[in-house]
Amino acid sequence: MHQYKGKLIIHTGSMFSGKTSSLEKDIKRFNIAGYKTIAFKPTVDNRYKRNEIVTHDSTSMDCILVRNIDELMEYCYELNPDVIAIDEIQFLEGPVEEIILSINELLSKDITVVVAGLDMDFTGTPFEIVKELMPIADYLYKHHAVCVRCGSDGWVSHRKSKDQERIKIGASDEYEPLCRKCFLDEKKKIFDNE
Repeated sequence: MHQYKGKLIIHTGSMFSGKTSSLEKDIKRFNIAGYKTIAFKPTVDNRYKRNEIVTHDSTSMDCILVRNIDELMEYCYELNPDVIAIDEIQFLEGPVEEIILSINELLSKDITVVVAGLDMDFTGTPFEIVKELMPIADYLYKHHAVCVRCGSDGWVSHRKSKDQERIKIGASDEYEPLCRKCFLDEKKKIFDNE
C-alpha cells in the first residue's frame, strides 16, 4: 500500500450508494497495513452517533468531529497521521479554495486523504467542494444507489418533502435515490402541479 502515500481518494455519488462504506473499507485496509489513520466528519452530521462515522447499513468507525478545515488541520498538525478520512466533505465549513489548499498541503506531506461526499444536492446541482476535488483526485470512484422507482442506477438523492433548504440532514426518512429519468419525471410532475 506504499504506492498510496500522498494520494487523494474520492468516493462520491448519491445517498445510499456505498460511499461511506467504501471510505471505511479503505481506512480499515490502511490500518491493517500499519498506517496511522484518523477519521473526521463535520459537526453538522448528527444522524447517528456523535463520534462515529456510521453507514446506512450500520457499520461504524470512530471519528473526530470538526466544524471546518482549520479544525481538521489543527488535529493533523498535532496527531501527525499517515492517512486521514473525511466523511460528508460537502458539509465541511469554509471557503472551497481554503479546503483545496489544505488538502493539497496534506498531500504534499505524503499524507493520504480519503474523502466521501455527495456529488450533487437534491436538485441535481453539484456540491462545489466535490466538483473542485474530482479533477485533482488520484483515485475517483462514482458510486450508484438503486433507483427506488425503476431499479436502475440511482443518480441523485431526491428529497421526499417540499423543503427547499439546500442542507437538510436526513436518511431514508428524507431522501430516496432516483435515476436521472425518474428524477426528471418527478421534477416535471412538481412543475406541472404548480
